[in-house]
Amino acid sequence: MAGLNAHTLAPSEIKLHQKSRQLEVSFPDGKTFTMSLEFLRVYSPSAEVRGHGPGQEVLQTGKRDVDITKIEPVGNYAILPSFSDGHDTGIYSWDLLYHLGTNQEELWQDYLAKLEAAGASRDIDSTTPPPKAGGSCGHH
Repeated sequence: MAGLNAHTLAPSEIKLHQKSRQLEVSFPDGKTFTMSLEFLRVYSPSAEVRGHGPGQEVLQTGKRDVDITKIEPVGNYAILPSFSDGHDTGIYSWDLLYHLGTNQEELWQDYLAKLEAAGASRDIDSTTPPPKAGGSCGHH
């Protein structure tokens, strides 16, 4: 999935819809996928999200309102979006975008089930440690 599939052609068009927080990707085979930025963020191919092996995935939480601040091309095979939460290490190859678009409903339901099982939220980022309590330096 993460590698480049020789049969997946480069998208004919990629449109970022900031107001609706959607990325629209059209392929030469006539398929067009509209994916939420939240969906793309929680399925980032980066090691930070995917881990370094099976079972090491990190559940992404609190990403409902994430935006993409810029998109950079990576060679002729991928894009590198920068998300508003600071995440900018996921390289989305054409075949990954096609896979995400094709399997979007199933993947989204799987994500929602994992969130529910973890007691996590799309609105609250539980992967960020809470701020340290106190503020006193200990001197009286």
